[in-house]
Amino acid sequence: MSDLNLTLGYFLSVLGLSALLGLLLRRRGGRWADLAEIPAVFSLAACRLEVRTIEELGGWAAGLGPDVTLTILFLTLLAHGASWPVASGNPSVSLQSFLLLDGRPLPTLLRLLLQVAGAHLAWLAASSYWALMLTDMHMIKSLMGSECSSALRTSVLQGGATEAGCSLTFHLLLLSLQRRSAFLRVPLLALYLTFLSFAASGSSSGFANPALAYAVTFNCPGFSLLQYALVYWLGPLVGMTLALFFYMGHVPRLFSKNLLYSPKSRFRIPKKKDEQKEKSG
Repeated sequence: MSDLNLTLGYFLSVLGLSALLGLLLRRRGGRWADLAEIPAVFSLAACRLEVRTIEELGGWAAGLGPDVTLTILFLTLLAHGASWPVASGNPSVSLQSFLLLDGRPLPTLLRLLLQVAGAHLAWLAASSYWALMLTDMHMIKSLMGSECSSALRTSVLQGGATEAGCSLTFHLLLLSLQRRSAFLRVPLLALYLTFLSFAASGSSSGFANPALAYAVTFNCPGFSLLQYALVYWLGPLVGMTLALFFYMGHVPRLFSKNLLYSPKSRFRIPKKKDEQKEKSG
């Protein structure tokens, strides 16, 4: 029970402090608001790293089963979505905005770099936290060092296809909920991301977030940096682009012609009445 309380304290501290820092940055406005991407990704990645630790070692080191892992993951995603109404914490979402003509190239590139920086800081912070060895689970994790188990448990091709599929469905859901109330959008997205993590746990873990995948698994042995990039960076990019194409029929930044859906006329012409008028005339 003490291990669980300590773990919950870690999550609350990370989420609370990151949300406070993000709020201060957004209030300053301007370029400072863009820096909010760092704590946004930091909080998400730092929490997911701890969830990953519970998934790997919590079962026998702390008595925490899969139900606890999924519950904590859902609550973390829910809290993150509620705390960050502006900063996405996801490079795929930032690129989606760029392809929708909602962002310029340089600010988008800066946002991507800040997101990767936030993910790297999260990995450093989590490693320092594990080094404190406050629980048996963290002691084992610290002793393991870089010998972590990769989230990619299949071939590069299958893993990339899985991440592309997860990203495709996630972005379709995101696009369909973009005009909905946050009270509906945030829980549904958190629930779906939790489902993706569970469904893809045996292949690629279904991150649908390149920065998150970078923090969680890029440091683990088993695959090269290029192979990880193909799965967790190229896969979500392909899935996100396909989601835009399927949802809108075109990708505004790349081409404007609608290849899937024909525009509907706003006015309906009553054919029968027109024909009767022509006959009577």
